Amino acid sequence: MTTIAELELPAEEFALWETLDAMPTARFEIVKVVARDRDCAIPYLWAKCDDLPALEDALANDPSVEEATRLEELEGEALYRMEWTYQIRVLVHILVEEEGTVLNARGGEGRWRFRVLFPTRDSLSTTHEFCENADYSITVEQVYELDSARQGRFGLTEEQYETLTTALDLGFYEIPREIDMESLAAEFDISYQSVSERLRRGHRNFIRNGLGWGSLDEDTSE
Repeated sequence: MTTIAELELPAEEFALWETLDAMPTARFEIVKVVARDRDCAIPYLWAKCDDLPALEDALANDPSVEEATRLEELEGEALYRMEWTYQIRVLVHILVEEEGTVLNARGGEGRWRFRVLFPTRDSLSTTHEFCENADYSITVEQVYELDSARQGRFGLTEEQYETLTTALDLGFYEIPREIDMESLAAEFDISYQSVSERLRRGHRNFIRNGLGWGSLDEDTSE
């Protein structure tokens, strides 16, 4: 069964460790990554930093970066095409050996967090075994099976996904609203406060994983 897993790996065991160490407030978000071969990965990623020139100096001195090309620049953010050739065996294994797809990846605060779609649950198990044998300190944070893949794509819990979709179906987001918060709470037989919290956390996780940056430490629970 197709599986989505949220994984965490220390940056020092992956990529951009020296850059993140030199620029502790910098954040990276991968938007696309291609494994050129077993020794090289080419990610396209957004970098968010208050001092882009200093960030590019750090990238130039980072042993995990063979090449970094700035493609676009916005206010405090830049899109880069990079070539990674150092300590990326986990990523290459996922993409090449297990035919996985990286749905989302963020780097910051000395670590990387990935949301990966594996074609089978065994692919995830094989990746975890590979990391253990290679002494990588990978942590499996959450696992979603195919029946919950829609919420897993954006890091939503089952309760958050159900509440958001039900609210949409019942017209909670229409102008004017076709159902109020009290009636929505009654649909789930929970309190006003509980449905409010589900909506807020669901909105936050959806926006954070679909559009925004967010903190790597944010709570994604119900």
